[in-house]
Amino acid sequence: QLLLVESGGGSVQPGGSLRLSCEPSGLGMRHPDIGWFRQVPGKKREGVSCISASGRIWDWLDSAKGRFYISRDAAEGTVYLLMKRLKPDDTADYYCATVEGCDLALTPNTAPNTAIHWGQGTPVVVSS
Repeated sequence: QLLLVESGGGSVQPGGSLRLSCEPSGLGMRHPDIGWFRQVPGKKREGVSCISASGRIWDWLDSAKGRFYISRDAAEGTVYLLMKRLKPDDTADYYCATVEGCDLALTPNTAPNTAIHWGQGTPVVVSS
């Protein structure tokens, strides 16, 4: 059974950094495309970034470009989201998910439609 477990969320001051982890299990030898998403309570979930099985990266969310960096540990399959220069607007619950294909997401708002399996999420709070 496929399971995705996120960790690394927490509280940070504006300008700070956090690194989120998405640890998959039950994938066997597969390394599917995995995306990071976020959701503010009361708002729709949006796609942040995605990394394909081959390591190609899609940065879906314009506001995160140049601040958020997705990567994958090739050996363990863990996918990371390094978030730098965090802003209060980045406050949200962050989720990882396997997706049908990083290239299938046309916009950050439609990216969640490509998700297959979701993790449970990890909260990020950016506040002074």
